[in-house]
Amino acid sequence: MYALTAAHKTLPLGTFVRVRNLENNRLVEVRVNDRGPFVRGRIIDLSYTAAQKIGIVGPGTARVEVTALATPAGSGARPRSYKPVDLYSGNFTFQIGAFVNRENARRLTTKLSEQYKNAHIAVYDRGDQVFYRVRVGQFSTLKQAEAQESILIRDGYIDLFIVAE
Repeated sequence: MYALTAAHKTLPLGTFVRVRNLENNRLVEVRVNDRGPFVRGRIIDLSYTAAQKIGIVGPGTARVEVTALATPAGSGARPRSYKPVDLYSGNFTFQIGAFVNRENARRLTTKLSEQYKNAHIAVYDRGDQVFYRVRVGQFSTLKQAEAQESILIRDGYIDLFIVAE
């Protein structure tokens, strides 16, 4: 909560990003250390401290620009330079749902596997609770995944989002 961190759906964990509040031009650099936000139309969730630095704590949301700086070159909490990485290639999939009940996740996975490839469960242990994340699809580029997104939405999976695995 008090570190300069953020949650992002697709950027690899450990990636540093620069976030600019478009209303006041204030900037902050944060490290992606979590997945989310899980709300359609939102692209990043900032920690309290990061949100405070760019003036978002009061309103709670704002229009922002997010620039991926890539991964740190060297060690330390605040790197001085970054080494470029390809953020558009890799292993992308869609998260359709997340459950605390494994059986619910299994039922959805079975249903999805009838129509889509690579329906699977990714287990996530948050420390205080285990989540069973239901995912589908397998794409080697972000562009391929984005092309499939409208088909899944048309089929009724409106709360899905792309994940970089």
